[in-house]
This record gives sequence, C-alpha cells and structure tokens, in this order.
Amino acid sequence: MVAEATVRLSFTSEKLLQALIIALSPELINPTSRSKATISQEDLTCVLTVKAEDTVALRAALNAYLRWINSAISVLETLEK
Repeated sequence: MVAEATVRLSFTSEKLLQALIIALSPELINPTSRSKATISQEDLTCVLTVKAEDTVALRAALNAYLRWINSAISVLETLEK
C-alpha cells in the first residue's frame, strides 16, 4: 500500500461513537483488493485509517467511509431525538 490517510472525528457522546463503530464494522471485514480501512476509538475520538494501492483508490475509499459515517450519524441523531 502506497497511499494512506487518517481522519479523526471528535464526538461528544460515547454512546454515539460506539454505535457508529458498530454500524461500520461490517464494512471493515472484507477489504477491497485496492484498499483497506481500520476504525478505532481514542477517548471520544473516532480514528479512521485508510490504506490503498494508489491515490485513486484512497480517494474512493475515503469518500465511501465519510459518506457512511455521515449517514450513520444523521440516523443516530434522528433516533436520539
């Protein structure tokens, strides 16, 4: 893997962060042939690391994960209300 990016997202709620990590975990089980992602937790921060064979695959994977994260947060916040 030659391209790598790390995104750190801060949360105010441990519950929301845990729900997000659980929601995204199925996507991490079977990485694509061109990219691999990991998600971890540091205090109230979600750390997304994506490694890819090239910058095109890195961009595609990052866009996918960030869209999934945005969708999951939107749903979780709606349910919380």
